[in-house]
Amino acid sequence: MDGDILFTIITPSTGKRPRALQKAVQSVETAVRHAALSPEQVEVLIGFDGVKAQPPETSLPLRSINFPPDNDWGNGIRNLLIRIARGRKLIFLDDDNILKPNALRLYLKHFDAEMVIGRIDTQLAFDKPYIPELDDGSLVRQCNIDPLCLCLSRELVADRCGGWKYQGKYEADFLNILDWHRRAKSVVVMDDVVGVYDFGRSLDRSALSRRQMNMLDRLSAERGASRSAAAVRPAMNF
Repeated sequence: MDGDILFTIITPSTGKRPRALQKAVQSVETAVRHAALSPEQVEVLIGFDGVKAQPPETSLPLRSINFPPDNDWGNGIRNLLIRIARGRKLIFLDDDNILKPNALRLYLKHFDAEMVIGRIDTQLAFDKPYIPELDDGSLVRQCNIDPLCLCLSRELVADRCGGWKYQGKYEADFLNILDWHRRAKSVVVMDDVVGVYDFGRSLDRSALSRRQMNMLDRLSAERGASRSAAAVRPAMNF
């Protein structure tokens, strides 16, 4: 029965990151075990964007769909997957991210909340170690929150907010999160870390995004500068 499915994992993919995608799905399997859930209580939906790709191996119920080309940062794919999702809660997991082992266990503690916001590890992608930053500013603001931070009621997302909107806009993820936050009847904010952003970025080198390539180039330049500085630093005589 559909009512027995607690979580639907929604993953758009270009099909260019098979190793990263496998790690993402494996992270869901680990989270299922840590939460003491049965595999039948979780479904994984993968939407391939304009390619016929091989789905990852998993013991979880998984459905992969080869959609016509969308080329919209996964926006249209997410909306189509939301329409067929059967879980009571939705989790957005891109194919180069992972869930932390305790993620589903934490979400179960707040299962009655329509929107649960956890923190994610962003050290591999940004200069800040975690988002959202729990400071005096607005929690839901650009660059401070990501769909990976969220566990959402399907009723909130699919029924009251009309799915994943703002297609064609790069900032669609933020705009949708803003809508969900405004319309949610109950919101829980946790300090716990529920995911790792860009965990699989280096597993499929040819599939790096422009942002990921720029990040790696910057880190490489910083390491080179550090080595050069160390080489010219005068020795200390004692």
